[in-house]
Amino acid sequence: MALVRIWNTDPYSLAAIWKIEEPSDFFEQGLPIRFPEISLPRRRLEKLAGRYLLRLLKRDFPLTKIAPDAQDKPRVEGNPYYFSISHSWPYVTVILNSYGESGIDIQCWHPRIDQLQHKFLSPAEQRLLGQDPGKIHLAWSAKEAAYKWAGQRGLRFAEDLLIRTCQFRHPLYGITLHVNGSQEIKNIQLEGLLSEEYSLAYVVNRPSDNRL
Repeated sequence: MALVRIWNTDPYSLAAIWKIEEPSDFFEQGLPIRFPEISLPRRRLEKLAGRYLLRLLKRDFPLTKIAPDAQDKPRVEGNPYYFSISHSWPYVTVILNSYGESGIDIQCWHPRIDQLQHKFLSPAEQRLLGQDPGKIHLAWSAKEAAYKWAGQRGLRFAEDLLIRTCQFRHPLYGITLHVNGSQEIKNIQLEGLLSEEYSLAYVVNRPSDNRL
């Protein structure tokens, strides 16, 4: 069993990280899905592990009712649960709550992220983050998490998802991100962390942000 962590990201959200070290049949036990249409073994493992984690956080999570909405955002009809899944081999992470949109992303260290920073960071963001590889990876994860939270197809990372602040508050980073979407312009708060193997960021839900 390779559960790395389960924790409350805010008063209303629960998240988990798993490091995949098991074969597919480990995750298939007790799950009502198999994904036979996915031919790549690693991709199938990631998909199964994500569903396994949702069930770990919520035993009766309706896995068979997950379907993309008009913007291709995975949902359960009626939104009884808001959730987000991310994977970067061999890690998978999920976040789940019942009150508002969720977004989470994990990214294992890769030099390509630094090399492509000009594609997802504005010039102002590049100045803000400097050439710090950790912050650049964290910015990628924060924007991925914000994109999933917004659920609007076509948002541009360097133009529509803009990092305003990124401050270290031990043991986490606090990030303010400006979302310029088709429906509204809004600042959201995220938290992020850096480990020796990955960056992780997730949207933090507050009572005033959702339906509370």
